[in-house]
Amino acid sequence: MKKQHETIQVIGLGQACIDYLGDLTSYPQEDDKIELNNLHIRCGGPASTALVSLSRLGISTSFLGSISDDPFGMEILKNLKKEKVDVSFLKITPGYMSQFAFISVTKKSAKRTIFWYRGTVPYLRPRDVDLSRFPNARILHIDGLMVDACMEAARQAKTSGMTVVMDAGTMREGSKELASLVDILISSEIFAKPLVGPEAAHETSLQELRKLGPKQVVITFGSEGSIGLNDKGISRQAAFPVNAVDTTGAGDVYHGGYIYGLLQGWEMSKCMRFASAAAALKCVKTGAQTGIPDLKAINNFISLS
Repeated sequence: MKKQHETIQVIGLGQACIDYLGDLTSYPQEDDKIELNNLHIRCGGPASTALVSLSRLGISTSFLGSISDDPFGMEILKNLKKEKVDVSFLKITPGYMSQFAFISVTKKSAKRTIFWYRGTVPYLRPRDVDLSRFPNARILHIDGLMVDACMEAARQAKTSGMTVVMDAGTMREGSKELASLVDILISSEIFAKPLVGPEAAHETSLQELRKLGPKQVVITFGSEGSIGLNDKGISRQAAFPVNAVDTTGAGDVYHGGYIYGLLQGWEMSKCMRFASAAAALKCVKTGAQTGIPDLKAINNFISLS
């Protein structure tokens, strides 16, 4: 009988954290005071949320990351297990503080402001990465925070024939080199700006990102939708309208939905549509992972839209 990690389809390497989410009627000015209407404690993090999204879609996943044995870390571990994400090789280093964030969600717009603490847990190092443990994995998903470990994972994945997908949220030292190792880059608008400037056309941003090396590039713009570029040209996808209450984690769920499409062999435009629907449905509940939909919910939503 095969061990769980030997059946994994998607590996995710990156962040997992605890999110404290507070609802605000409006965002305060500096040196001001404002009351939170609600406080929600949820799990989040780019790579882990994408994996939870895939797990709810019936895809077998494994998370490679670094936490401690503090209450935050143990809650992260508990949540990943609950969501059926394999944690066989999640590194737990005792005596540190795991990553967490405080997130303010403005009620009127459903937009979030994130105050993020990296924690004190040592990052994964290249020697911690061994993808040979996952003989049936088809896709590696990286979020780019632990750059050295992500680079090592990407190199191993390419050697073994996996597709490498990168969540490019923020431009960091080493991000360009990392992007040269991936097949598919899904970028935030913020990531692209240092390359092209704040006023560049979306098409220019796509072209410049593709010059870094990926075969396929997608840029997400929140409520303005997403745009993608591959050898066949440009695809555009409008955001699905919903009564949003919290956009936290929407991009991460988009990545999960997009990867699901890749596993099905879909064209880029169909991947984008499915991912956009998944992200929209997530936004109707508070927290990065609370509102992540299953396959039936996404398909029903698309059929009615």
